[in-house]
Amino acid sequence: MPGTRIVAAVMGNGHIGLIEEDIPPLRPGTVLVEVHNSLVSPGTEVGGWRGLRKQLDSPNPNAKPRPFGYSNAGIVREVGPGAEEFKVGDRVACIGGGFAQHTGYAVVPHHLCVALPANVTFAQGSYAMLAATAIHALRRGEPEFGEFVAIVGLGIVGQLAARLHQLAGGYVIGWDTIPFRTDMARKRGIDAVALVGVDDEVALTKAFTRGYGLDGAVFAFGGDGTRALASIRECLKQTADGHRMGRIVNVGGARFDYVFGLSNADIREASRTGPGYHDDDWEVGPAYPPVVMRWTTRTNLELAMRLVSEGKLNVDCLTTHTIPLQDVDARISAALADPDSILGVVFEMEH
Repeated sequence: MPGTRIVAAVMGNGHIGLIEEDIPPLRPGTVLVEVHNSLVSPGTEVGGWRGLRKQLDSPNPNAKPRPFGYSNAGIVREVGPGAEEFKVGDRVACIGGGFAQHTGYAVVPHHLCVALPANVTFAQGSYAMLAATAIHALRRGEPEFGEFVAIVGLGIVGQLAARLHQLAGGYVIGWDTIPFRTDMARKRGIDAVALVGVDDEVALTKAFTRGYGLDGAVFAFGGDGTRALASIRECLKQTADGHRMGRIVNVGGARFDYVFGLSNADIREASRTGPGYHDDDWEVGPAYPPVVMRWTTRTNLELAMRLVSEGKLNVDCLTTHTIPLQDVDARISAALADPDSILGVVFEMEH
């Protein structure tokens, strides 16, 4: 095994460069993975594709390179004590900030790794983090069969959340300001879409719910969500005395000025992939008792990969760019000429 690795990093000039560093040591409860593919999560990793493009125009030469990435897939090459459920040669999907980076080799806690089904590719496995994030957001919203749900923001997590809500028996309308994304959602079979800024999303949504109103919504975007919150509240179901009701899940980190009104609506946060993530003792140690905590980060990851394996969750259609890691700077810089046409960016590693 080599002693060093190449890691993708956001540079102060807005480019994505490659730096060399030592491979982290194999600790108890971790595995060393030879990475074959990784997925970029643009909102949290690079500040969004539009943000990265702005950074190209306004570079900060004093900024240090910032390695990034938290979702990849590959082959187990070494197993630390306490991670013996894996063996050398196993194909795995891995997650974790600071662990599952865009690199050729990653050392990852064993509870942030799951076995890949035989028919799931490494590129598909690299979607594990965002698929599990969408699964946890669905759980936080507690949807019931047949409910009406709006997904606000049709990036990767929004597209996945829309499909998962349909699998759970819901009727889903997606909102976004980017035509490319609403078109993609339509091609994926979403029930309805609203192009915000062109369509009247409130009127379309009320008609979509046949006048009943939304039961819930998922905010799958970052930035100022004040206007979106006001619009969604207007679409929620309403009691005879004028109170709006429903469940709004914020998974994308949207910020909004909240004004109290006559409402019984719930606003809930969905933190990443589920219980366990960022619990250092759990990540490298024993599992939570499954009879007490059925759905953890790991079981959400396992379910995500099962849904991909069974053809119920299509991630291939979300990939707009597949880029060899050694070509990352030139290819990303070229793609930023049209940032709104970028969705799933998968990096390929040579071995």
